[in-house]
Amino acid sequence: MNIFDNSISVSELNGYIKTMMESDDFLASVAIRGEISNFKSNVSGHLYFSVKDEGAAVSAVMFKTAASRLTFRPCDGMKVTLYGRVSVYEKTGQYQIYVQTMTSDGAGELARAYEMLKRRLDSEGLFAEGRKKPIPSMPKRIGIVTSPTGAALRDMINVTGRRYPLADIVLFPSSVQGAEAPPQLCMGIEFFNAMKNVDVIIIGRGGGSIEDLWAFNDEALVRAVAASEIPVISAVGHQTDFTLCDFAADLRAPTPSAAAEIAVPDISALRSAVSQIEAKTANSMQMYLKRRFDNVSLLERVISLNSPTSRLENSKLGLIHLGTRIENSMLGAMSASRGRLAELSAKLEGMNPLSVLSRGYSAIRDGDGKMIHSISQINVGDSISVVMSDGEAKATVNELSFKERQDI
Repeated sequence: MNIFDNSISVSELNGYIKTMMESDDFLASVAIRGEISNFKSNVSGHLYFSVKDEGAAVSAVMFKTAASRLTFRPCDGMKVTLYGRVSVYEKTGQYQIYVQTMTSDGAGELARAYEMLKRRLDSEGLFAEGRKKPIPSMPKRIGIVTSPTGAALRDMINVTGRRYPLADIVLFPSSVQGAEAPPQLCMGIEFFNAMKNVDVIIIGRGGGSIEDLWAFNDEALVRAVAASEIPVISAVGHQTDFTLCDFAADLRAPTPSAAAEIAVPDISALRSAVSQIEAKTANSMQMYLKRRFDNVSLLERVISLNSPTSRLENSKLGLIHLGTRIENSMLGAMSASRGRLAELSAKLEGMNPLSVLSRGYSAIRDGDGKMIHSISQINVGDSISVVMSDGEAKATVNELSFKERQDI
């Protein structure tokens, strides 16, 4: 008989183990004491974490319905007592505790040590906002202190290369976990400060449990970060993770990728800003030149109006205008004089005896040439001249005949 004739599938094995575990009365209702580690929650409201002691750890899950009844917020390092059942997650074959209720036994040893050191360093002023240095806006070189093999370094390199490829990255490789990590991290901070070859330092790593991140709570490292003459950005873990390096640094970034985004500007935004500045500058220059050109044109007109040539031209035009007025006035006066003369000539012509004579009349002068107006001015025998329009006749008065005056 072949021993493989009775073989079963993995699913059948995991299902069998799950059935066996769930049929065990002890595992169906168990209470466990331990310290929370690797705590995570998702948008669905389920909680995933491990419970550990000095010698072992076990996975645990608390679904949304049970988690909604908690009166406290679980976190890494917290000591708790769990009540639930032990079973197998058939898909992975991993056994875990399905937690129904959980009570807090207080912060764990690491959490207590963290809080004590934090209070002491804070009282010394290491976390004071007034001592924090500004982060340069456009660094030429960025120093990074982290693991050379971690995903955090790749993320920071990718983000920096995408946002601001003009910046150079200088890596100081260091352990980020374990007993050897704190002194190596301190060496990285001290190296960059001694060389003064970077404009800003990023120190950090990816996420993990409180134990994984504990190196960044080391007192010597926290003091080295606070004493750095070069601005330091702390980027340890995820957004919900806080280490003492975060408080001592000049700026805390929620993740390593976010630290790279904070450390360098967006070159696309810079190009857009430069283009806007160029456009505004060109527009301002055009407006300035137009104003200057208008001022020059105005000055040219003022100078032109006040120049000797312009004044002479204006005087010439004035003289021409005055001459025209005088000429018009004289012509008017002459025209009026001609009219008056014609009028007087007509009157004079009317009074001219010769003009009367031309109509058949004649005039009589005595021997002395005086005009005779009355018969009483002559006597019989006087010589007289009879003046007509075309000549004069001499005569002697032979007889006088007087006309009797008739009074009306």
